[in-house]
Amino acid sequence: MQKPLVIAIDGPAGAGKSTLGALLANRLGYLYFDTGVMYRALTLAALQSGIDLAASDAVERLAQQIVIEVIPPSADDGRQYTVLADGTDVTWAIRSPEVECGVSTVARYPGVRREMIRQQQAIGHRNRVVMVGRDIGTVVMPDAALKIYLEATLDERARRRADEREHHDDSRPLDEIRSAMALRDTMDQHVLRPADDAVILKNDGLSPEAEVNWIIDFIGRSGSGEAHSLIPPR
Repeated sequence: MQKPLVIAIDGPAGAGKSTLGALLANRLGYLYFDTGVMYRALTLAALQSGIDLAASDAVERLAQQIVIEVIPPSADDGRQYTVLADGTDVTWAIRSPEVECGVSTVARYPGVRREMIRQQQAIGHRNRVVMVGRDIGTVVMPDAALKIYLEATLDERARRRADEREHHDDSRPLDEIRSAMALRDTMDQHVLRPADDAVILKNDGLSPEAEVNWIIDFIGRSGSGEAHSLIPPR
């Protein structure tokens, strides 16, 4: 396989999509694009404009008016990319608690989703991008040359999320995190499926670095007849 111009990474919450996507993009010299930042940028814009997030029509109109860009990092401040909303750098502002609380509401609106997908596709079609989300290979970039679907058991994903939250002074019990993740899986089940031509990467017990190495090796050795459902060697 020639080096793919677009790599799509999908999978359930806690499967390690963001960590893998950022590392893989860095190794390849590609843009790392977490599609969720677009919904965050729209949520921030709505809050700044005084729009009630429960007013779907107003939020959908804003989605059609705003231009959201994701570009390589424009500052050396730890960012993995730069997010622009109508030309304004909102990379860190979209991580505010207010945005965190409102983004799930905004992302549910069909009109918002249609417009965000359109803008995501425009970025993807510029190529040399690792795009991460939940339905990238099936909906956003179905023509991506390489589609990866991460799988991990619920227990493994909950453990990873618990470890991650410990670093942010959030020590919720593992059972609570596991229950919340199971509920999230149920809510996301309509998008939690791999594309027919996706490589399924079962990553229980694998380090992110091992995943990246395996994918780079896969790209190098893949021909036209390689199986798609694969478990990397331990």
